[in-house]
Amino acid sequence: MEKELESLKYLFKQEFSKMVAVISKLFGLQHIEIAEDIVSETFLLASETWGVKGLPPNPTAWLYTVAKQKTLHHFRRNKIFDKKVLPEIIARQELVDDAEAINFSQENIKDSQLQMLFAICNPSIASEAQIGLALRILCGFGIDEIAEAFLSNKETINKRLFRAKEKLREEKIKMELPPESEIPQRLDNVLHIIYLLFSEGYYSQTQNQILQQDLCLEALRLGLMLTAYDKTNLPKTNALIALMCFHASRFNARQAGEGEVVLYEAQNEALWDQALINQGIYFLQLSAEGNEISSYHLEARIAYWHCVKEDTPEKWEEILQLYNALLMINYSPSVALNRTFALYKANGQQEALAEAEKLKLENNHFYYVLLGELYRNIDNEKAKASFQRAWQLAKTDTEKQGIQAQINRLTDEHTH
Repeated sequence: MEKELESLKYLFKQEFSKMVAVISKLFGLQHIEIAEDIVSETFLLASETWGVKGLPPNPTAWLYTVAKQKTLHHFRRNKIFDKKVLPEIIARQELVDDAEAINFSQENIKDSQLQMLFAICNPSIASEAQIGLALRILCGFGIDEIAEAFLSNKETINKRLFRAKEKLREEKIKMELPPESEIPQRLDNVLHIIYLLFSEGYYSQTQNQILQQDLCLEALRLGLMLTAYDKTNLPKTNALIALMCFHASRFNARQAGEGEVVLYEAQNEALWDQALINQGIYFLQLSAEGNEISSYHLEARIAYWHCVKEDTPEKWEEILQLYNALLMINYSPSVALNRTFALYKANGQQEALAEAEKLKLENNHFYYVLLGELYRNIDNEKAKASFQRAWQLAKTDTEKQGIQAQINRLTDEHTH
């Protein structure tokens, strides 16, 4: 029984999104909730049947067959199949069995998921709702998991998803790829959502490490899905995949016990995933083929240098130049802060301190951690005050512990 449940959980993650995409493509996005219900009922029946009879020889084929029957039954009962699907089949003069109209071939699944990705990442839907929809419809995450990822509750997530699906209906968004001329622009939004989804896992506040890692891997999977289609397999797509590979390669080294985050300087590089680093280098090389430099290109290159452990002035000089370029095309306070750290590593404390004091990021605990580091041995009173302010602003116990260790270290250095 335990084995059946494990298999079912794994299959749900794998197949839920594929089945919802195929059914929604056939009947239209206005029926997306029905598609979800049908697929959920299919899995419920699987758990009941397999619990008694054991796993069938081909569990995926079993799920597809049951989902087809349930879909036909539902849409026949409501006359939607006869009105929508049959005329199309007759127009194409195809003699197919009704159940064959619901096509779970690998090719159709791939096309349906790609079209679903573009439909969900429609700019008319708020980006927070797009991430929620992507997690639910494209990645098969449960409402509980989505709520945990967003540090929210089920009710809030359900409302958010409901509003997003309403928007899909109101805007009459279709499951199709945009016209070729619009793809590059629409792709920007799709890549942005994948990037946010990855960040949701990588910088997550939730203590659930498996969930954090799953979010990152799903974002990577969606990025790779775009490379299977020529029109979306562009240099910026490859740059984003490279960026995610480099970051994901250090995932295990960033985590200590009890959800504690290990800072870059203290990471054990033996825990870095060399296969993912190599994959990142492969996609970074592919991304160099175009004539556009996106923020993903620059961030991927920075992330690459963070997979080179040697601390040389050349490395930090290169990272500094990359941050300078990134600030020109995509200014954000966190990029400015990271640039100041690179300046410190490349050119020393004094120069970085002058830049850091101009930033005035008064509600950012990372800012005060950096100030504490920069004031160390120049003005230890200011260093201690900065670390104390960082401690007050830090949101998690883990971060507070890390900052407290810095304060203790400073005190020790002061007294010895």
